[in-house]
Amino acid sequence: MTHTTTIHGIMSRAVDTALDALVAKGALPADVSRENVAVEPPRDPAHGDLATNAAMVLAKPAKTNPRALAEALVAELSALPNVTEATIAGPGFINLRLAQTAWLDEVAAIAELGDAYGRSAMGAGRTVNIEYVSANPTGPMHMGHCRGAVVGDALAGLLEFAGFAVIKEYYVNDAGAQVQTLGRSAHLRYREALGEDIGEIPEGFYPGDYLIPIGKALAEEFGDKYIGAPESEWLDLFRTRAVAAMMDMIRSDLALLGIHHDLFSSEAELQAAGKPEAAEAFLREKGLVYDGVLEAPKGKTLDDWEPVELPLFRSTQFGDDQDRPIRKSDGNWTYFGADLAYHFQKSQGADALIDIWGADHAGTVKRIKAAVAALTGAEGRDLPFDVKLVQMVQLLRDGQPVKMSKRSGSFVTLADVVEEVGKDVVRFTMLTRKPEAQMDFDFAKVVEASKDNPVFYVQYAHARICSTLHKGAEAGFGPSPAHLDLLGEEEMELVKVAAQFPRMVEAAARAREPHRIAFFLGDLAAAFHAYWNIGNDRVDKRFVVADNAELSGARLYLASQVGQVIRNGLAILGVEAAEQL
Repeated sequence: MTHTTTIHGIMSRAVDTALDALVAKGALPADVSRENVAVEPPRDPAHGDLATNAAMVLAKPAKTNPRALAEALVAELSALPNVTEATIAGPGFINLRLAQTAWLDEVAAIAELGDAYGRSAMGAGRTVNIEYVSANPTGPMHMGHCRGAVVGDALAGLLEFAGFAVIKEYYVNDAGAQVQTLGRSAHLRYREALGEDIGEIPEGFYPGDYLIPIGKALAEEFGDKYIGAPESEWLDLFRTRAVAAMMDMIRSDLALLGIHHDLFSSEAELQAAGKPEAAEAFLREKGLVYDGVLEAPKGKTLDDWEPVELPLFRSTQFGDDQDRPIRKSDGNWTYFGADLAYHFQKSQGADALIDIWGADHAGTVKRIKAAVAALTGAEGRDLPFDVKLVQMVQLLRDGQPVKMSKRSGSFVTLADVVEEVGKDVVRFTMLTRKPEAQMDFDFAKVVEASKDNPVFYVQYAHARICSTLHKGAEAGFGPSPAHLDLLGEEEMELVKVAAQFPRMVEAAARAREPHRIAFFLGDLAAAFHAYWNIGNDRVDKRFVVADNAELSGARLYLASQVGQVIRNGLAILGVEAAEQL
C-alpha cells in the first residue's frame, strides 16, 4: 500500500471510499474483490490526470453493467474537493482531473517524506529470499556474472523499499567435479611456487594467474610436504583452501559493485548435513519420489543405452514434461537432487523465493519450480517462487568485441570493468534493458556525455539540480514552499511525472522488475531537461528569475523535490546521485 500522504495513495483510498459508499447504498455487493482495481495515469495525458478501471473489473462479479457502475462511481468521485472533473470513457473507464492544489500538496509530501518518499507497506514485512550471483568458486567474478549480480541486488533494494524483509543469499557450489579440478589446479601452482617448472597449464585445469598467490600461500604453509604425495592425501585440503580463497576474492569483487550478501550457503555442507537425504525421504513419504527407469534419450537404442533404475521425482505432476532423477547411477546426487534439497532448506526461512539465473539455465526452470511446489505444497504451504533469467552481456570497445583478460586466462574480470568506468555506471547500465533482453556494454558509450547515454542523462539531471540550487543561493534565493501557487502548467507537468514514483515502486516490486525504476528515472530526467530547455529560450521560465524572489523560491523548491525523487530512485538501484559532472 502506497504511503497515504502521496497523491496515488490518497486517490486510491478515495476510490476505495467511493466503492464503500456504493456498497452502503446497495449498488455494489460487499464481498466483491477489489484486488485488481487500479488508479494510475491514463495512457493519453489528454484524457486526464488519473484513471481507474474500477467499474470495468467489478461489474462482472457484481453482476451489473460497467457503464451503470461507472456512472454511480463518478457521482461519488465528483464530490471530492480535489477532483475537478470525473468522466466516463469507453465502456466504463473513469478519467479524473485533479485540482492544482492536489499536485502542490504532492510537492510538499516529497519534502516532508524525504528519503522515505515512495516507500510502501505492500510487503507487510513478509520475508523474501533472493538468491543471486552464486558463481562457481573457481575464479574471480567476470562480466558474465555482473548483470545477474546487479539485477539481484537492485531487486533486493526495491523489495526492501516496498516493505519486504529481504534475505540476500549466495549459494556456494563447492561440491562436485569443478572444485576438485580447482584443487588440482591449486596443487599445480603450489608445485610451481616451490620451484618446479610446470610448463603450459594442462588442458582441463584452470589457467588464470589468480591461482598463483594461492599456490604460494600453500607452499609457505606446508613446504614440500605434498609435492610427491598421492592425491588422496592433499586433494580435499587443497580444494577447501582454494574455495575459501576464491570466495574471499568473489566477495571482494562484489564489494566493488556495492554488493554484500547476508548469507552464504555451502553445497558441500548441505550434503554433509544429509539435507538431500532428508528431502528425498520427505518426498518418498508423500509419494512424490519413486524408483523407476527413464525413457531412452532421443536417438539412443537399446544397443547403446542401458536402462538403470534411479530414484525419480514426479515433476510431471507439477507441469514438467518428464520425471527427473535425483541421484546418478553411482549413487551421487544429480545437480537437480542437490538443488532440490537446497531450495527445501531455504524455503523454511522465507515467505517467498526468487532465484536470479543466467539464461543458459532456462531448461531447468520448470523442474525446480515443480520441486519447490511439491516440497512446500506437501507441507501445506503455497510458497511463491519465481526464477528471473538474465541474458549475457557482450563487451565492446568502440563497437568491437573486447579481448580477454590476462589475469583470468579466459574472460574479462568484473574488477577490470569497475576500475575503468566506475561502480555506478556499471550498475545503472545493467538496468537500462529488461534482463531477458540481450545487452551490449560498450566502454566508450557508457561514459559518453550525451542524452543517448541513460546513465549520464539521469546523473546530469541531478547534477543540474544541485548546480541550480547553488546558483540560486549565490543570487540570494533559496527553495521556499510559500508561493507554490505561482507555478504554472509547465511546472505541473514535471510534478506529475515525479508523483508517479510511489506507484512505480509498487508496480516494479509486484512484477519483480527493478529495471522499471531505471526507466522511470529516465522519464523523470527527460521531463526535467525539457523544462530546463524552455528556460534556455525564455528568461521568465528559468528556475532563478532575478527580479522575482517568490517565483524563484517556488521553482527552486520544486527542483529540490525532483532531485529528492531522483536520489530515492537511484538509492533503490544502489547508485549514488552525482552532484557534479
